[in-house]
Amino acid sequence: MKLCVIGGGGVRAVFLAKSLLKNAKNIHVHDIVFMDIDEEKLNIFGTLCKVVANKLAPDVKFRTTTDVIDAVKDADYVITTIRSGGDESRVIDERVALDAGVLGQETTGAGGFAMALRSIPVLIDLCDKVKRYSNKEVLVFNFTNPSGLVTQAMRNAGYDFVYGICDAPSGFQKQLVRLLDTDEERFEMTCFGLNHLSWFKDFKVDGIDVYHKLRHHKKVFKDSELRYFDQETIDILGHEMFPNEYLYFYYYRHRAVSSILDSSKTRGETILGINERMIHELKQIDIETNPEKAFDIYMKYYFEREQSYFAIESGTIREMNSEVPTLDAFIAEEDEGGYAAVALNFITSFMTPEPVKMVLSVPNQGAMDFLEDDDVVEISCFISKGVVTPVKVEVTDEAQKNLIRTVKYFERHVAQAIVTKDKGLAIKALLSHPQINSYELAKNLVETYLDKYRAYVGEWH
Repeated sequence: MKLCVIGGGGVRAVFLAKSLLKNAKNIHVHDIVFMDIDEEKLNIFGTLCKVVANKLAPDVKFRTTTDVIDAVKDADYVITTIRSGGDESRVIDERVALDAGVLGQETTGAGGFAMALRSIPVLIDLCDKVKRYSNKEVLVFNFTNPSGLVTQAMRNAGYDFVYGICDAPSGFQKQLVRLLDTDEERFEMTCFGLNHLSWFKDFKVDGIDVYHKLRHHKKVFKDSELRYFDQETIDILGHEMFPNEYLYFYYYRHRAVSSILDSSKTRGETILGINERMIHELKQIDIETNPEKAFDIYMKYYFEREQSYFAIESGTIREMNSEVPTLDAFIAEEDEGGYAAVALNFITSFMTPEPVKMVLSVPNQGAMDFLEDDDVVEISCFISKGVVTPVKVEVTDEAQKNLIRTVKYFERHVAQAIVTKDKGLAIKALLSHPQINSYELAKNLVETYLDKYRAYVGEWH
């Protein structure tokens, strides 16, 4: 079987390649293709991936290409992880929003709109090629942000083979499992909401509720993504739930904006600088003949990236719990998986007789009774014999319902506005978003982004 990654020239490609190659035999994949239109980055990170492939799975055919049709032709699985416009556009997204006094973070609101503005047309075109050239039973896993909104647009366009994936829920679950010193097979929890706007509840080990054990664990606000929240916030929210880390941008939006403005750089500017320094150093050596040195350079900057995660917005630095590994140590150490693990779990669930529970962005199908059936939501699902069934969740908190409904309205109408190039609808959508909530602000943001990205989006009406 064949698997391809669209956006395979990104910095995280090496970790993605490791996960896929370690599990290739388990999912019967013998052909892996990483595709990217950025030839320079693909040559650098693709060559590092080839080094990993030769060490991990020399019997798997691993290659890179800049030709999208070559990548998706006869593919059984497609992972999309693109950044249309590159790191430079991320900086523009953030600065335009900050100039207007709001967040420009790429998962929602103004920044999410700008990211979707560039991503959705590209991904709909990609899905058309997948439908024409890939195998009939192809599965597409979308990791491109804002994942839920983008997945909504692709589903609206009739591409029912697309599933949104995100590693935030599975990453949080791994953290809780470590705190409880248990096994993932014994632990379970339920996720509900939207991508980057979800909550977790029903925490159990061997069927026994462990919420209070987690809530009062001395390290839960240090060694999990709850580090970004005040303990009082968790208690006020109530209902024995924990928030997704990205709810920080809703519960503490003024704090987030102030922290970014107090910093000399945005997250996008930080990442741009790190990536530029990394690429500059990697270009100075021959990766094929000196892979160990190349990998040392790569990991030095990768760890710097990871430590900067959420740091500017929250003022909290993520502690790295391990030393920078050598190439051989990286190959040998256990695979954490990341978003690749979500896709891999989905694929393997088709091959196991027992139902598998995991978090996906899929159509609601009645799981939350206050949303439409075709609204793409982030929710725990059971996968059995190739059928994905969202877990029905009763949401009793009206504040949660209102927030989910409001942001879903924003997502639904942004997706429609981008496809139809309707400026008025885009303004109406941004006007509704809790982080904007102003007509003048929404109009200014839409017009500024459309002007900045005219080369990508053309003329709107």
